[in-house]
Amino acid sequence: MHTWSRRTAWLSIPLVTFALLLAACDAADIADDPQTDDGAEDTAAEDTAAEDTAAEEAATGERISMRWATSDVGSYGYAVASFMVDFLNRELPGDYVVTVHPYPSTTAAKKAAMDGEAEISYTADVGMVEFVNRSGPYEGFEPEVGDLVHTFYAYPMETFLLTTEDLADEYTSYADFDGEPVYFTPAGFMNWLNLHRIFDALGYENNHVEVDSSAVADSMQGGTIVGAGSYTTAGTSLPTWWREAELRVDLRAIEFTDDELAALDAAGLSVSEIDPSAAFSQDLGVDMIQGVPILFGYNVRADIDEAFVYDMLTIFEDNMESLVTLDGGFGPLADDFVGTQVGGIRAAPDIPVHPGLARFLEERGGWDDAWTIAD
Repeated sequence: MHTWSRRTAWLSIPLVTFALLLAACDAADIADDPQTDDGAEDTAAEDTAAEDTAAEEAATGERISMRWATSDVGSYGYAVASFMVDFLNRELPGDYVVTVHPYPSTTAAKKAAMDGEAEISYTADVGMVEFVNRSGPYEGFEPEVGDLVHTFYAYPMETFLLTTEDLADEYTSYADFDGEPVYFTPAGFMNWLNLHRIFDALGYENNHVEVDSSAVADSMQGGTIVGAGSYTTAGTSLPTWWREAELRVDLRAIEFTDDELAALDAAGLSVSEIDPSAAFSQDLGVDMIQGVPILFGYNVRADIDEAFVYDMLTIFEDNMESLVTLDGGFGPLADDFVGTQVGGIRAAPDIPVHPGLARFLEERGGWDDAWTIAD
């Protein structure tokens, strides 16, 4: 019996050691995971320690962690980021490792990056403007580390207005919706913000009426609203609620007048043409839908290394054919990689451009000296 006890004691030593190592690894994982943050404020000492750690990692050759904050698991932004991170981890210099960290919303992801809990954040050009203006969820928000700057734009969503066939003769241009009850897509979402941006650029009154998106067809037919915002991703896919709505009501797409197109251009907003048959199952009464794109992308703070950003952009540019194979939403980026970046900057030209993106555009003839390079 004593022999068995001694043997058990000797065996328990490596088991206890292994358990302690596992506990230490779990603690490290928790510390690195932004979703486990209990909301406590970081102190200046903690910020300094984090900066010192990054410097030490670079000096000693240890891998530098680049945390990529996205919207929630299952979202398009999360899936796209997962594809891109695979390419980065294969082709970036070996001292970097990039990981994806989902957050409940785009706003939460952006705040995490600006507070130093991530290095890269999912965002959109219209959301960047909202932050710069300190409006909406950013009212009173002050980043603990630094603001996001223009870095990389990946794919568009195109926003446009639809009405019913019964109202098509009465509502033919955006001017006809000036002050009229319109569902701008769900309140607070990026396409909702984009339609506000469009109406503001045109000088028209916004009169958003919130309805259940699943009842948008009934709301138009019943007169609660006279039109509704819609959108496609990369000119091809519709949100589920519009796929359901188009089965219940005949629709017509609204076109811009020449004066409206000029006003949008003056405001730095471009207009894309979308083949209706690529997204809708019915005739919308137009050869091409005119949509104002939102450019969704992944931006960083100005303090992120210039070489890292430049290498990241170059890797994506070099692998566009493979990315398009993985997801058709990369199609517009593959067609005009530089133009997509330029479009994102033009939509919010007062926001500084990361030095890595500035260098990338300068080398490819896409830089505009009117833009500001982030310090």
